[in-house]
Amino acid sequence: MASNKADPLADAPTSERATPLRRRRSPTRDSLWWAVLMLFPAGVGLLVFEIWPTIQTFYFSFTTWGAFGGHTWSGLTNYKALVKDPDIGHAIANTGIITGITLLGIPLAIIVAALLSQPGMKGISVYRTLYFLPVVTLPAAVALTWKFLFNGDFGLINWVLAKVGISGPHWLSDPATAIFALSIVAVWGSIGYNMVILLSGVQGIPVDYYEAANLDGAGKIAQFRYMTVPLLTPSIFFITVITVINALQTFDLVYLMVGPNNPALQRTETIVYLFYERGFIEHDGGYAAAIGILLLLLTLLLTAIQFKLQRSWVHYG
Repeated sequence: MASNKADPLADAPTSERATPLRRRRSPTRDSLWWAVLMLFPAGVGLLVFEIWPTIQTFYFSFTTWGAFGGHTWSGLTNYKALVKDPDIGHAIANTGIITGITLLGIPLAIIVAALLSQPGMKGISVYRTLYFLPVVTLPAAVALTWKFLFNGDFGLINWVLAKVGISGPHWLSDPATAIFALSIVAVWGSIGYNMVILLSGVQGIPVDYYEAANLDGAGKIAQFRYMTVPLLTPSIFFITVITVINALQTFDLVYLMVGPNNPALQRTETIVYLFYERGFIEHDGGYAAAIGILLLLLTLLLTAIQFKLQRSWVHYG
């Protein structure tokens, strides 16, 4: 017996029968438009505040600026001067020293993250807050506080050293110690951010691994060395890249803690400070733009090297 239920779309035009298929595809198109709408403000901000200024800086690096503004095309003049400028070599060396010392804070952050991930630790929230506090503190407040601590006449650090019979130097005005004082502050300021990233990595390690290690007789130190650190290498690689990029951009510590009239300025002047000096004090915008392009190339080079080397020591999965 034939069924009495007729197909309502049997006699319908082809376009109407295809309507349900189009309706099933519409959510995908709607999602795409919503994604474009949500990304549009960020894309505009990236274009206006990042991409376009970079293009302008690249163009300005081939120009010569007057003292009262205005610029003319000068070709490779700024880059030729860049190669011969001894201050560039000093700035690169100083930035390299600060970057290298700042990287020493990563092992400290690993140890802190491992300690603060211990279950049942009393006051763990307080410790985490104290370590992260420098990240959310204004750079000016950080610099002025440490400038007081490093003061050679009445600073707290020299006062403590005097109690044990050591005569402390003038940390920030002595060319031999100023850059190391700045590096100590940079390390102190980076531990909190790195700790948060590493802490999330430590908490992502399955507890079963540590239970199995305990059954095999591995102690805490052995677990940390052979389990925690290897499993944290993706997080360590990430914070290494971020730390290098941030260290290459060191400016506020030099500007606020050393200053232009300090005899130790040449031993602490970084690439970004030299950019500021040439562009905003000497008003040589073209040469400052060339320094900015140099910094961009150094950042890209060091980041590419890190991505190349990470294949030999970063363990995923």
